[in-house]
Amino acid sequence: MNNVDIVLKSRAIFTGNEEQPFAGGVAISGNKIVAVLKDETIQTYITDETTVYEYGDQLIMPGFHDFHVHLFAGSLAEQSVLLHAAKSEEEAAQMVKAFADEHPEDEWIFGFRWYHIYWDRHELPTKATLDRLISDRPVFLFNDECHGAWLNSKALDILGITKESENPPFGEIVKDEYGEPTGFLYETAMGFAQQAFDSLSESKRRRLLQAFLEKAASYGVTSVSDMLPLPGLSLGDLEMYKTFEEEGTLTTRIHFMSALDGELTKPKQLRDMYKSDKLKFNGLKQFLDGVPIAYTALLVEPYSDNEKTIGDTLIPSDVVREWVVEADKEGFRVRLHACGDGAVRLGLDCYEAAQIANGVRDSRHTIEHIEVIHETDLSRVAKLGVVASMQPEHLAAAEHFQDNVYVDRLGKEREPLTWPIRTLQDQGAAIAFGTDFPVVGLDPWLEIYRAVTRKHDDNLPEDGWNAKEKISLRDALQHYTKGSAHASFTEDRLGTLEAGKLADVIVLQQNPFTSSESELKEIRTALTIMDGQVIYEA
Repeated sequence: MNNVDIVLKSRAIFTGNEEQPFAGGVAISGNKIVAVLKDETIQTYITDETTVYEYGDQLIMPGFHDFHVHLFAGSLAEQSVLLHAAKSEEEAAQMVKAFADEHPEDEWIFGFRWYHIYWDRHELPTKATLDRLISDRPVFLFNDECHGAWLNSKALDILGITKESENPPFGEIVKDEYGEPTGFLYETAMGFAQQAFDSLSESKRRRLLQAFLEKAASYGVTSVSDMLPLPGLSLGDLEMYKTFEEEGTLTTRIHFMSALDGELTKPKQLRDMYKSDKLKFNGLKQFLDGVPIAYTALLVEPYSDNEKTIGDTLIPSDVVREWVVEADKEGFRVRLHACGDGAVRLGLDCYEAAQIANGVRDSRHTIEHIEVIHETDLSRVAKLGVVASMQPEHLAAAEHFQDNVYVDRLGKEREPLTWPIRTLQDQGAAIAFGTDFPVVGLDPWLEIYRAVTRKHDDNLPEDGWNAKEKISLRDALQHYTKGSAHASFTEDRLGTLEAGKLADVIVLQQNPFTSSESELKEIRTALTIMDGQVIYEA
């Protein structure tokens, strides 16, 4: 028997395979789990050199794997001005001004999470409001969905955005009636800001990554899928990730994506370079559409509150189909952002085309979000072997249910097909949960609470929105652990508590299986172990 370094004991152990937790213990040697045993049989693994943790009724479970984060964007957001509380353009600008005054050392002022949809006037903001308050430093403010940005004139000047600037493919520099940039960039036009992010110092990048790793550990998140590409941008620092890994300080496993854009030379290099258990290239990602709130998600039928539009694709369907087929031919897995049912259908069509052209393989191609799906496409997800990557917190698009604009955008006819987690699950589709951090916070329990209750923060609707799609706590935990591991091709090493798997184990401060539904979103982590090392202890 190997020397056992750590034994965790509890009356509640959830391996990810059973229906309910059981009493017993988990033995860890080095970076591996060597035993998961019921009752007191774990005692045989304890020696004088073993550190034993007794946790009573607190739940021991696999570490969470957040299957959809924007790591560096989220890290930057945590140290920037957050504007979700603003009720108007003026209030948002005043918040930015206050933040800038408090941070005179920041060369660029970054902000996140504003949305004109929730302001008193539902109009896009302009540079003039920012210029009046901040004219000496560049300002770049991501909207709530990270699909648009609000800039001041200083930022436009530095980035070279002028009256003569042309729209990039699949993006827009919004201009006024005289052709002058208004200060709003949409979709791939945000790529102009790559220069701003590249200017961040190495020390700042280190601080951002370290802060993220600490936050992830505190939530029991031991693995993430880093969706480097945003529209027009690629925010990440692979060299920094590698440095942390070599230093032994990379305490969250990172599986990262690069952009699907028809060019496969660099992705092939990344695939060969990054393939360790802690830092691994995991495929290609692209956007098919935008988001329903802004009428940019592609629907099959017109929006219920705007019958003039069905939204649109960000990339022509024939182009993205060709990209997917070629990437699949070279053995890459692909993940496609698709919020609207029209985009979901397009994504499935692309994957089906790849199977027809290249043959069926275990590709685990993925559709991201699936905020609404057409009923005729429901069965195709499982049939095509596609992973449904879903973020349940997005269904509560507002604090109060009456303010949730999805209800009006999608209408009653599409409501039964919104965030169809239970239906996809029942049909045998592979599901993986994540947050889309920083669009929402990194806390897994908000996602789990939404998936289990389908309620908003005002506790409405009483039975949950589209209540037939509620799932059990067990299923939600599996989608956040076992499901994400499967979706990342790491199910042989991660996702469940089993002998021989890597020791990514967490302990909660209570047992969610005996908690009320309302208590779920308040659950916190007591201990996080990643790769056999304690990285967080409350």
